[in-house]
Amino acid sequence: MRLNPMARALTDLIPGLERGSHWYEAVAFFIYDTPKVLMLLGIVVFGIGVLRTWVTPQRTRKLLAGDRESAGNVLASLLGVITPFCSCSAVPLFLGFVAAGVPLGVTFSFLIAAPMVNEIALVLLYGLFGFKVAAIYFATGVGIAIVAGWVLGRLHLDNWLEPWVLQVRNDAEEHAPHFRDWRDRIDFGLNAVRDIVGKTWKYILVGIAAGAGIHGFVPEGFMADIMGSEAWWSVPAAVLVGIPLYANAAGIIPIVSALLGKGAALGTVLAFMMSVIALSFPEMVILRKVLTTRLIAVFAVTVGTGILLVGYLFNAIL
Repeated sequence: MRLNPMARALTDLIPGLERGSHWYEAVAFFIYDTPKVLMLLGIVVFGIGVLRTWVTPQRTRKLLAGDRESAGNVLASLLGVITPFCSCSAVPLFLGFVAAGVPLGVTFSFLIAAPMVNEIALVLLYGLFGFKVAAIYFATGVGIAIVAGWVLGRLHLDNWLEPWVLQVRNDAEEHAPHFRDWRDRIDFGLNAVRDIVGKTWKYILVGIAAGAGIHGFVPEGFMADIMGSEAWWSVPAAVLVGIPLYANAAGIIPIVSALLGKGAALGTVLAFMMSVIALSFPEMVILRKVLTTRLIAVFAVTVGTGILLVGYLFNAIL
């Protein structure tokens, strides 16, 4: 049985909820998304944990940092392009980079590139407008991630990480375990799941609940009215509208297609999509367990500026 029908069947069992009502849609979304996100989080954390039994902190640091940190920014940005950015993948990958001693600026290049250059958006742009437009989008997003990560690295913001994240790095450096066989590697992965999921699940539920409420109560017509405008303020307005929403790239594509069909400017639609994926309030709630408020603000301003640049650029050239 598919998860969405099962979630609606369970919602039907709750007394007082009428199908099609705002509360019904919000509760159904919460029941649908909670097991999906937690399961994906567990799978990703376990996979990264097992992988880390082969990829030592020293090897990872040498690959992504090396003698020239700028090369690490480039590699991390390219890795971000092929990695779907969401709370469930960002947290364990972020921790893996930190534990490996990868410079924070390089890690931010990954965190910025992942939402800035979305693989679904690339396919959509290629199909609608051809290779040239898709290539401009790719180059712009990766360029912003590289430069922003390099600049953030110069600011030396490691002390703005949550203390327990810094402890993960110290433990990885001081207590590098020895793995004799597959059983040891699997046990390490399971311990990583217990540790990371145990520290983040409450934030994940709060984030999903916030997204569920927005999903059930925010009218779609409100978004279409704002993003249908081609005025100078349409791009920042689209970003502001996208921030409180909650969806992945696949879930936002139907809205993107509808907006483009109604004549909305491509840059405005792209800005909206990237803000939903990269800057949504529920995502920030989840990342708060890893990043301090100050570091989240730096991340949000950096990504938001990049999204605005992409939006205005595409509105100017198309």
